[in-house]
Amino acid sequence: MVNRVNPLVVGLQRLGIGFGPMQLLTVAGRRTGQPRTFPIAVSELSGAHYIVQAYPRAAWVANVRAADSVTLTRGRKSSTARLVEVPVEQRGALLRELVGAGPASVGNRFVTTGLADAATPDGVAAAAERIAVFRVEPH
Repeated sequence: MVNRVNPLVVGLQRLGIGFGPMQLLTVAGRRTGQPRTFPIAVSELSGAHYIVQAYPRAAWVANVRAADSVTLTRGRKSSTARLVEVPVEQRGALLRELVGAGPASVGNRFVTTGLADAATPDGVAAAAERIAVFRVEPH
């Protein structure tokens, strides 16, 4: 389902039509070096901006880990950034904040995708070792 919806979201974003916290993440493919674009939610947590993995085996996670920089685009504005992976021991607090501040659907997404066993803030925080979290830093 996600792979069918992503091209629609990417197309609308490129037309300048944004959705909530959604931005386009463009990163070089780790094998091909070709630009790959993914719709991503950027969340403000503890005064900084973060991108959190919502699906297991997400290609963008592996590509970001291999890249020096990415481009984030919202509507017609783009910026270059570094995505710094948050150490596992620091992810729990951020995940707890993300789920606690959002609607129930935020926690539910982690359960339906198999990343967490419970949709509660503590349940998602307990799955921190399975959920990649990246801090967005201007480049």
